[in-house]
Amino acid sequence: MMTPDQYSFRRATLDDLDLLMEWQSKPHVRKWWDSDEPYDEEELTDPRVARWIVSSFGRPFAFMQDYTVHGWEDHHFAKLPKGSRGIDQYIGDPEMIGVGHGSAFIGARMQALFDEKAPVIATDPHPGNERAIAVYKKLGFEPVGPPQETRWGLILPMIARR
Repeated sequence: MMTPDQYSFRRATLDDLDLLMEWQSKPHVRKWWDSDEPYDEEELTDPRVARWIVSSFGRPFAFMQDYTVHGWEDHHFAKLPKGSRGIDQYIGDPEMIGVGHGSAFIGARMQALFDEKAPVIATDPHPGNERAIAVYKKLGFEPVGPPQETRWGLILPMIARR
């Protein structure tokens, strides 16, 4: 059984770009993470977004980001209460998929965001990503409307409350 304390989150830096590029080149990531480009220094220092390398017992295996939903003028979650955060993530290491890490590390980060007083956490998986949607539902997320097209692609808007 995975426990929240077996995960550590450290800020992603420019030194992580090779690792992120490697993960983003994997077919299981490319299928749902629509980006060929790793982050540049400007993106990694964007104050609207906290980007994390997730490790389990010192082994980096996943990428996660959380962001203010009010940082973009036309964001699909902009109507959520002040302080709400959005999350996105992927497991980069294929050996770590399907064994419970996703729900465990996402749950650990959600707890930290709620502890930091986020009233709502939002996520927006592709409607066809059934595995991710099942994980989010297990963690207390509920769909808040039908799938919709956004400038970031087709999404299913989902939120979780404290």
